[in-house]
Amino acid sequence: MKTAVVTGAGGFIGGALTRRLLDEGILVYGVEISEKALSLHMKNKNFISVIADFSQYERLYEMIKDKIDVFYHFAWQGVFGESFKDYGLQLNNAKYACEAINQAIKIKCKKFVFAGTYNEFEIKNFLDSDEFKPRYTCIYSGAKTVAEVICKTLAYNNGIEYSAGLVAMAYGEGNRSMMLPNVVMKQLLTGQTPKLIKGDNLYDLIYIDDIAEAFYRIGENGKNQKSYYVGHRKLKTFRELLTELGEIVNPKIELKFGEYKDTDSKDYSLIDLNALYNDTGFECQADFKESIIKTAQWLKKEGI
Repeated sequence: MKTAVVTGAGGFIGGALTRRLLDEGILVYGVEISEKALSLHMKNKNFISVIADFSQYERLYEMIKDKIDVFYHFAWQGVFGESFKDYGLQLNNAKYACEAINQAIKIKCKKFVFAGTYNEFEIKNFLDSDEFKPRYTCIYSGAKTVAEVICKTLAYNNGIEYSAGLVAMAYGEGNRSMMLPNVVMKQLLTGQTPKLIKGDNLYDLIYIDDIAEAFYRIGENGKNQKSYYVGHRKLKTFRELLTELGEIVNPKIELKFGEYKDTDSKDYSLIDLNALYNDTGFECQADFKESIIKTAQWLKKEGI
């Protein structure tokens, strides 16, 4: 890979991948809605900013002048909280993911890489079980699934390679969302007692540096028409992971497990946790304690 496009290049994961690609000397076109969002990349001579919101995606092929090896699509609005309920927003995201691959086809990219979510695996349970009770997260993950199906189809029928990374629960510096790791760490840092689910289900937390490395590897060596789980190959339970996190951030605070019902119904036996390693050699490398400390310190400094 010598050239790449990254949509959402100023975001949490898109920004981390952009830095990883630039470190490799790759020419990166970073797509964002404002120059401010791209300020951390602007000093790099291999970075070219493309200012465009979703409504301008149909003109991306006019703004990208080089031959592109890999087109990464990360731009997605509403990735936590109440936004999960906004089906219009989520379906609009899916629509513009499809427009992104259309643009990749127009500029004759070799490969398109889609950023999905591990919550897509929950959709299979939803479709196959009469007893499954879908939560609002399924609107978000359903839109991601729709985008995947259409993008795979467009790629197959237009001669462009397609791969995807379905990311586990992410954490790390730069994540300003109110996803679970941030919420729990913020409570621990301020002396509050987190109230949690019972937590006997398998769970995964993946550090931002590992996510960026995973997508770099997918761009380089991911197999065509294949979607990969981006996370650890060996999993712990939610209770085990959050207990470990609590002991790192504030061991004086007791975590209250069982305050809420378990709602996560992903069947990890249906997920090939080894596929990304087998095809690309990727393995999570971040030390959990060290990365949690760095994230907690960043959250405290930023006042999040």
